[in-house]
Amino acid sequence: MGHEPDDEDTPRGYSSPACYLHEFDELKSWDEIRAWRKSTREALISGRLALGVSKLQTKGAVAKQKLLAAVELKKYPTLGLYWCMRGEIDVRDIARQHIEAGGIVGLPVVVEKAAPVEFWRWQPGMAMKRGVWNIPIPGKREVVIPDALIVPLVGFDDERYRLGYGGGYYDRTIASMARRPFCAGLGYAEGKLPTIHPQPHDIPMNIIVTDQS
Repeated sequence: MGHEPDDEDTPRGYSSPACYLHEFDELKSWDEIRAWRKSTREALISGRLALGVSKLQTKGAVAKQKLLAAVELKKYPTLGLYWCMRGEIDVRDIARQHIEAGGIVGLPVVVEKAAPVEFWRWQPGMAMKRGVWNIPIPGKREVVIPDALIVPLVGFDDERYRLGYGGGYYDRTIASMARRPFCAGLGYAEGKLPTIHPQPHDIPMNIIVTDQS
């Protein structure tokens, strides 16, 4: 969830998302939009990995500072986070701080493909195991219900819609919850797009935070 590899090809060489701007007016069907999202997703992931670990860490640290300044996380007792991969911002320090302040942290776990995920309680130093797609998950199933989510971004637009990895797990999970959690998208400024061509199944974030906004 948020990390699920897209169900298409492995990323090709990097191209700026601007290369796809000329296609915007031509996109009408879901098949066309899905193909555009695939190409844009690959370009953005390749582009951020090309920045290198040091620069990503620096940009990520700034983004996290902006997130903590914009959102009072202590208002949300149970926080759903993610285990970073493919150049995503590492939020384990935020998780530890939240737990130290008396909060609860859950990590997303795919228990059934193409279905809502569960959030399993995570604590520093606990035993972990490999879940679907080899993503680390808590070694023990203790389901928690997040009051807020910090959601990784591949891309995003001004309407706060998020471009993810194509699996739809966040949208599916948020839609299934009895009480919608506060959703904060966290990513890099380079991921900004004029639009992701939102569809009825896309759910906007409450806020999007990057190293520049």
